[in-house]
Amino acid sequence: MSPSNQKINLAGLIFMELLHHPWRILLFVLMILSAVAVILSTHHNRQMAIVHESLMQERDQLDVEWRHLILEQSVLTEHNRIETTVRKKLDMHRPVASDEIVVRLK
Repeated sequence: MSPSNQKINLAGLIFMELLHHPWRILLFVLMILSAVAVILSTHHNRQMAIVHESLMQERDQLDVEWRHLILEQSVLTEHNRIETTVRKKLDMHRPVASDEIVVRLK
């Protein structure tokens, strides 16, 4: 048989070569683990960015609602509005000087 007619067992040759260089296997495994870690951290980062964006939108919505409540509170506590409501609903009025009674303690 001539050397060109020999069948070469490629899988066996690769396996034997890897056995002679175990550090190559280690480097390959570490490279794959590093790639997986990058993929997982990128995915986690994107998920956190999505959560952050939704929380920012919720904060903005709550801020708008808070401002509306502050405006409503200021309108409801206006002095003129309170006086008008008291006069109409409770039929109250400011006392005149003749209705005032002064009490003196000795």
